[in-house]
Amino acid sequence: MGEPLQADAWVATALGDPTKVLERQTVEVRPPGPNEVRVEVSTFCVNFNDTDIVRGRWTTLPLQPPFVPGMDTMGVVESAGPGAEHFVGRRIVGIPAGAHGGFARHAVVDATSAMLIPDWLGDVEATALHYPFHLSWFALLERAGLEPGETLLVHAGAGGVGSAAIQLGKAFGARVIATAGGPEKVAFCKELGADEAIDYRDGGFAEAVVDATFGAGVDVCLDTVGGSVTQETFRCMGMNGRILLVGYAEDITNDGAPLNPAPAIYGNFGLLGVCLAYAADPLAHRMMTGLNWPSRASGVEAHQRLLGMLRDGDIRTVVTSTVPFDELPEAMERQERRETMGRTVVQLG
Repeated sequence: MGEPLQADAWVATALGDPTKVLERQTVEVRPPGPNEVRVEVSTFCVNFNDTDIVRGRWTTLPLQPPFVPGMDTMGVVESAGPGAEHFVGRRIVGIPAGAHGGFARHAVVDATSAMLIPDWLGDVEATALHYPFHLSWFALLERAGLEPGETLLVHAGAGGVGSAAIQLGKAFGARVIATAGGPEKVAFCKELGADEAIDYRDGGFAEAVVDATFGAGVDVCLDTVGGSVTQETFRCMGMNGRILLVGYAEDITNDGAPLNPAPAIYGNFGLLGVCLAYAADPLAHRMMTGLNWPSRASGVEAHQRLLGMLRDGDIRTVVTSTVPFDELPEAMERQERRETMGRTVVQLG
């Protein structure tokens, strides 16, 4: 399994603004345990959830400083614990154990989440493909059962998950309507393939969505925003529609605002929760935690199909910025200010 390693890392020394509380430090990275691997990190993406954790406003995963944030990582496996030895020497992308620890030159990754990367795909592209496309695949196909010919509404279409959902929605044969903030992001959504793109800063989006669907409303909505956006979405859902509740970025505490079910009852549409993390044994995980997670086997199948779509040109990774390790806090700040589109990838050159 190996010995502990000393690694350069960004450490949250307190809870707060990442540009103020993150410090470069040398940390000890433990050896991998059972079904874990330790990775020499090459790249990772900047995620909103990482900023929420550093600020202490995501109590789903409360961490007390000091800790190393970072919810995804890409690199070469240099050691493995029992049950994961077959990964040694392979390039993988995955989620660090405990969903933190990725902002470092070495990270311990839960092997259940580890996905193999083929030689023809670069590290930057593989990092950008991983979570947004896996999440969108799971949400659109497994949870919503999106059908060809249906209308899909994607909120925050210029973001990481949104940019993946637009492409997958089109690849699955749906008509896609996206919302975004500002003309540049609206144009970006159309470039990704959205049939319609609406600037919500012009005074909301529900009326424009209803008009775009000739009064019928949408069949499926992928909502990563929450709060008032979810409430307004209720006004443009069609009969038997499905709202995918993927996140709640607008809510101050990130624990989710109280949701009145009356609009769904009287509107005859459904609310579908979406949480993507793979379990080696979903039933055992359900009995231990009370949480329903899809199987690793389904994740591997989705990964293979996504790689095939990427190779065939049906989808593309959306990387609009690459930054060096030194500039991570500033990159997190730009994302928090909604100044980014697609994925921001950090490279540890």
